[in-house]
Order: sequence, then C-alpha cells, then structure tokens
Amino acid sequence: MGVAVPLSGDLSAMGLGMRNSVDLAVKQANEQNLVPGWTFVLDAEDDQASADAGKNAATKLAADDEVIGVVGPLNSSVGQSVAPIYNSANIVLISPANTNPSLTKGSDLANPKRQWESYFRTCTTDDVQGPFAAKYAFGAGLTSAATIHDKKTYGQGLVEHFTEGFTADGGTITTAETINPDDKDFSAVISKVKATNPKFVYYGGEYPQAGPLSQQMKAAGLNVPLFGGDGIYDPKYISLAGATSTGDLATSVGAPAAQLPGAAAFVDAYKKAGYSEEYGAYGPYAYDAARAIIKAAAESLKNASSPREARTAEIKAVGQVSFDGTTGKVAFDQYGDAKTRILTVYKVENGTWVPEKTDDFQTGSGSSASASSSASPSASAAS
Repeated sequence: MGVAVPLSGDLSAMGLGMRNSVDLAVKQANEQNLVPGWTFVLDAEDDQASADAGKNAATKLAADDEVIGVVGPLNSSVGQSVAPIYNSANIVLISPANTNPSLTKGSDLANPKRQWESYFRTCTTDDVQGPFAAKYAFGAGLTSAATIHDKKTYGQGLVEHFTEGFTADGGTITTAETINPDDKDFSAVISKVKATNPKFVYYGGEYPQAGPLSQQMKAAGLNVPLFGGDGIYDPKYISLAGATSTGDLATSVGAPAAQLPGAAAFVDAYKKAGYSEEYGAYGPYAYDAARAIIKAAAESLKNASSPREARTAEIKAVGQVSFDGTTGKVAFDQYGDAKTRILTVYKVENGTWVPEKTDDFQTGSGSSASASSSASPSASAAS
C-alpha cells in the first residue's frame, strides 16, 4: 500500500495525519486477516506538496510490482501530475483530499468525461464546496466579498466556483485579487481589498499563507472575516493567524467526526496507536481510502499470483465498493468521485475550529438537500 503526501514542509501537518491513518488501516487489515494469504506493507513517500516531487514518488511506486494501490495526494496540482503515471501502470489511486473537479470530469464540467480509470477520491469537490460556502455566507448576511487566491489549481478553482455561486445567490464581488504562493507580505493586496469595503474576504489557498493574511488584514484595519476552504481548516491556521482570527470561517469536506457513527472506532484506534501527530481534516478520508483499497484487494487478489497481476481487477473492484466508512457511506460514481457530498462550515472561536453548519449539498440544485444541527466544539476533526 503506497501513500504519497507531504511529509515535510508547510503542509506536513495534514500529510502526516493522512500517512498515520493509512498505516492504521494497514495494521488492522493484517491483524484481522482481511485479505487471506496476503500481508500489507506501508510504503510512505514524501511528495512535498510539489508536482515534481510527486512525479518522482509516483514513478517509484509505479515501478514496484508489489504495489496494489496508493492513497494520495493532498494537493490537486500534484494530482494532475501523478494521476497519468499511476493510470499508465494500472495502479488504483484514491485521494482523500483532491477537490478540483477537473481531475475526474475534465475541464468542461458541462460535458463531463472520466479522465483516468484508476483515479478515485473519497472527498467532495470544489464545485460543491465553493457554492456551499457562498450560500452559507449570503444567508448569514455577508452579501459582499473580495476574493483572493494563490494562483494554484486548488485555490483558483475554489474561488471560481465560490464566485459563480455567490453572484448567482445575489452577492457582490467587490474585487478579485491574487497573491503568489510564496508571498509573506500581503500589504499591497490588503490595501486594494480594504478600499472596496467588503463584508468578508474569500480566500482560495492553504493555511501557510491564509493565516498570515488574516493576521495582517486585521492589523491593517480590515476587520472582516477571512473565509476559506478545506485548505485552511487546520489548527496551524489559527496559530498563524493569532487571536484576531476569531470569527474566521472555513468549509471542510464531510461532517465533524463526532457526528459520524462510524468515526468513533477510528478515533479511538488512532489514539490507542499512539501517533504523535493529529489525524487532521483528512485522516478519516485517508483511512477510508485505504480501506476501500483493502476491501477491493480481497476480491482482486483471490486468483492472482502477484499484486501487479491483480491491478486491473483492483481498479474494477474499487469502483464497486460500497461500505459504511469512518466518513459515512463510501462508494464512487461513474467518474470516480465520492457519492457522498456532505460539507461543514467551521468558525474560529476561543482558539479552535467550532462546527457551525453541516449539510448534504447538491450541486446545481441551488440549495442544500438536508440540514443537520450544529455540533459541539469538541466535534472539530482537526482540533
């Protein structure tokens, strides 16, 4: 079982939780003899949240005849680079965190076409997450927004889908700005945004830039919430943004762990395993991705003499899995996307992420299909 995620660098807090969660699934599979006659071994590679490093990791794993499946990557931009490599080797790849819809449906979402037969994901996508954030914000009276993104695949796509949903709901975009992924001083973009007097700033990107951006906004007198996607939903964001981050918002895939009936066993097992890192926002999704590979392997390896021989059958078997997982029902549609489209809005309160609203949001319907009540602060998956 391969896992390729950032194990070093700014996003390692998320990556290490994902690696540990896959490790837990592998250990449980061996202890419970879930695939008789076979033993799983974890091969964890550091993709450094970089397309080039991701390609190197993918090439290494694809060349290993013992690899039956891979969990990862974290970043959509890395996913675009590595998915063709795994697909050429007939290795199933399940991402717990790639949210850009083009990875499964192509760039023309009005005419979706499956991109890679071996690529799946257990998380929902930005064409759901962006409009979900937009509807929440507009409903909360935040009717004007400035947008900023980091020019990367994830951030740009998230802002595009947010903007489309927000303006359709009647919201106003006061200005649309960008930063560079390695920027540290945001004074110029803050000045531009402040002059337009938005009720909040919607940011597309990840916490290493979002946290300082929020802190610098408030210090410059732009005292409005920063609202981002799952890329900022991590305790590291709060530590970087500081005390003035109170009231900032983020959406993240799925429901808080405490709301999910299947999550209690995972949380308990993770704690008992003694990992030094938190499982984070994507740990449960990585765990379910690994379990999907393992469940499929019970079928694909039945009559195979090697993992390499079973790879084509593994892809087919993953496409047919259906089970109650840690994150809810785990099953994939014809594009490889998760059928479950539940998201949660979190708000920073008292130095932690507190769940505000959880919904099953249906794309294109203009509204959420069913709402659940807010959860307690302890429900935050990454806190």
